[in-house]
Amino acid sequence: MTRILILQGHPDPAGGHLDHALADAYREGAEQGGFAVDTYTIAHRDVPLLRSKAEFLDASVPPAILEAQALIEAAHHIVLIYPLWLGDMPAGVKAFLEQTLRPAFVADGDMNRLRHTRLKGRSVRIVVTMGMPALAYRWWFGAHSLKSLERNILRFCGFGPVRHTLIGQNGGNAAARERWLQQLRTLGRQAK
Repeated sequence: MTRILILQGHPDPAGGHLDHALADAYREGAEQGGFAVDTYTIAHRDVPLLRSKAEFLDASVPPAILEAQALIEAAHHIVLIYPLWLGDMPAGVKAFLEQTLRPAFVADGDMNRLRHTRLKGRSVRIVVTMGMPALAYRWWFGAHSLKSLERNILRFCGFGPVRHTLIGQNGGNAAARERWLQQLRTLGRQAK
C-alpha cells in the first residue's frame, strides 16, 4: 500500500490556518484514494537548531527527528506544506530539514557523493502559501527559495520527482479557498 507523509510546516502549533486546512484536505483525499497517511506537525516537536558542522555530522539525533526519519523512510510520497515568511520557509522548517536530512541519514555519512540514492523513489509535493500573488513570487522574485529547496535540498538528497503548488493571496476569497482545498483533495486522491 502506498504510504503518504504530510509534513505540516506552519509554525503556529495552535492550528486554524490555511496551511492546516490544506493538509486536512490532502489527507482527506488521500484516504478516499485508499492510501495510508501519516502527518508530522513540525511545530509540535522540539527541533533544536544545529550550530556547528560537528553537530550536523553527529549521528545522534533528537527523538523527534528519529521519528521523522522513520516516517520519511516508510513513505512513498511526501507533502511539505508551509507559508512563505520573509521570502523563504519559516525557520522551524529549515531547522527540521537540517536536523532530519543529516549525512548519516541521507548518504550513510558520505555527503561528498554527487548523487544520493537512499531516499530515491520518494516523490514530493511542496505546497507554499503566501500573501502576495503567486505569479509575483514566481516571476518577479524568481521563486528563489522554492528552487533552492527543490534543487539544493530535496533532489540533492535523492527525492524525485519534486512538484510544487503555489497558493497566493493566502487562498483568496472563500470561493478561491474552496477551490484550493478541492485541488488538494484531488492531489491527495492521486498521491501527487
